[in-house]
Parts: sequence; C-alpha cells; structure tokens
Amino acid sequence: MNIYLFAAAVCTSIAALLHFACIVFGVPLFRILGAGDVVVKMVEHGHSQPKWMAFLVGSGLLICSTYALSAAGVLKQLPLQRVVLCGLIVVLMARAMAFPWMKDFFQGNSEFFWWSSSAICLLMGLLHAVGVAQVWKNLT
Repeated sequence: MNIYLFAAAVCTSIAALLHFACIVFGVPLFRILGAGDVVVKMVEHGHSQPKWMAFLVGSGLLICSTYALSAAGVLKQLPLQRVVLCGLIVVLMARAMAFPWMKDFFQGNSEFFWWSSSAICLLMGLLHAVGVAQVWKNLT
C-alpha cells in the first residue's frame, strides 16, 4: 500500500464530507468553512445553487479519493488512473497557487478561507504527486 496516496485519499474524503455536511447543516457550516457573504446569503434565502455546487464538488472529490485508493493498492485498479490522478494534481496545485487571482472573481470569502483552503489544496496535491510518482509504472 502506498502511504502517500492513502493519506491523499483520506484528506480528499474529508474534504468531500465537509462539502456534503454543508448541504445538511446549511448556513452555519457554510459560514464556519469560510464561504463568502454572497454564498451565505444565497443559502439563507433558500437558493439551491450553493448546495448543488457543494454536492458536485463533494462528489468529484469522492471519485478522486476512490482513484487514489485504487492507485495506492487498497482497491482494485480503475481505468484511466494516470489521467484522472494527473488531472487532479494539476487542479489542486493550480487552485493552491492561483488564489491571489481567484479572489477577485469570488469576492466575499474570508482571508482565512483563501489561505487555509489553498494550503489544504497544496498539501493534497503534493501527497497525490509523491504517491503517483512512486507507483507510476503500475498505473493504468
């Protein structure tokens, strides 16, 4: 079992569960996790878009966690492991590094949100990258 990919899968699963928890607990959790004022107000007014986005992001993260567990040797091999995991690494690293430019497009998120979520994305991207590099020859 590859410990880096296993750790990456755990982190990714936790991130997915936090997104799903926002759907269940609504405004308080969106606010605690640093969602911007616009998003919080949308949830307060009953708009479904923030909850759908949380569901889509959470679902994508669970799929990526499954791929990381597969590449780690915990689950059976899945198709397109290299493509999915490399795509995830690119997205996570880009998200971690691009937050200074993204802040203008997603106004209202707290500084805590930007710094903490970017650090988490960087950590998850690095865990995935190290793990993938170690098992590259075994991936489909």
